[in-house]
Amino acid sequence: MGKVIAVANQKGGVGKTTTCVNLAASLAATKRKVLLIDLDPQGNATMGSGLDKYSVENTAYELLVEEKSVEEVVYRDTAGKYDLIAGNGDVTAAEIKLMEFFAREIRLRNALAPVKDYYDFIFIDCPPSLNMLTVNAMSAADSVLVPMQCEYYALEGLTALMDTISKLAAMVNPGLSIEGILRTMYDPRNRLANDVSDQLKQHFGDKVYRTVIPRNVRLAEAPSFGAPAMYYDKSSAGAKAYLALAGEIIRRAEQDSQLEQEA
Repeated sequence: MGKVIAVANQKGGVGKTTTCVNLAASLAATKRKVLLIDLDPQGNATMGSGLDKYSVENTAYELLVEEKSVEEVVYRDTAGKYDLIAGNGDVTAAEIKLMEFFAREIRLRNALAPVKDYYDFIFIDCPPSLNMLTVNAMSAADSVLVPMQCEYYALEGLTALMDTISKLAAMVNPGLSIEGILRTMYDPRNRLANDVSDQLKQHFGDKVYRTVIPRNVRLAEAPSFGAPAMYYDKSSAGAKAYLALAGEIIRRAEQDSQLEQEA
């Protein structure tokens, strides 16, 4: 059965979409079947996957509101060689429409149920706020991957996010856990970044990925070319870091399934 991972942080500009696009592409390059769902009305993950968010016919709106199946709304021909459910401004309307429905918190979970066995990994790019879209993502997910910058305000935001995750787990998804914490835009020359990194490791232990994502121009440039970094410049430090992260996630998933089998 595939793993559904929500990529979330209430603080904007921490590399959520960059992580979704590049991690999905890196895992797809290892022959894993990957689906990326763009739940952010900004549609940045859609553009970064090589699709024009203004001309896509189907988005997460059709999936959540019109109850079209994943098969009907998915785009298979993306620049990252993974499957995509697109997002654009229509997704804002979905959030409003969802308020009219019964069991609105679990519509995404129900929509993904028929395809969960088909994919190895399903990533959900969450909006940078706690709204009905994020609640849907959290209720559909097995775990949450938290990208964050190593700076003081990010630590405060992380405390709030952990509180939100535990409340949502209690309300809509008792099995929800932290997949991992990813240090992004990391500059090892920055003393504060190193201090915050040490605090994260002390507090969260092995939940902090060993892989760190460096500040990298190629990572920032790649979306404007409509491609993940590994297809824009595979020798860049950013592309290599996300490939390393994919390897770390695969190893963790294999260890988890081995433990489950032994239990």
